[in-house]
Amino acid sequence: QVQLVESGGGLVQPGGSLSLSCAASGFIFSAYAMNWYRQFPGKERELVATISRTGRTTGYADSVKGRFTISRDNVKNTVNLQMNSLKPEDTAMYYCNTKFGRDYWGQGTQVTVSS
Repeated sequence: QVQLVESGGGLVQPGGSLSLSCAASGFIFSAYAMNWYRQFPGKERELVATISRTGRTTGYADSVKGRFTISRDNVKNTVNLQMNSLKPEDTAMYYCNTKFGRDYWGQGTQVTVSS
């Protein structure tokens, strides 16, 4: 079965950094694009970053471009989100995602940016 497990969330001060990781299993990881989404309370999940099968192509929401970097390791079956220059408005649950016929989600990891 498809499994996505996020880790790395926590509490960080504004301007700080966090690195999120998603460990994937149960599917051919290298065959699919991977995504990071985030969700604010009471809001729909929004796409933060996406990365192609090979990792050669990436895309970012305007709100995080220049601050976040998505990467993947197709040997370890992991996708990473390096978050720098964090702002309080980045506070959200962050989810790893892939799509093949439907959306698959991890359990989420909480990122809180606060003084």
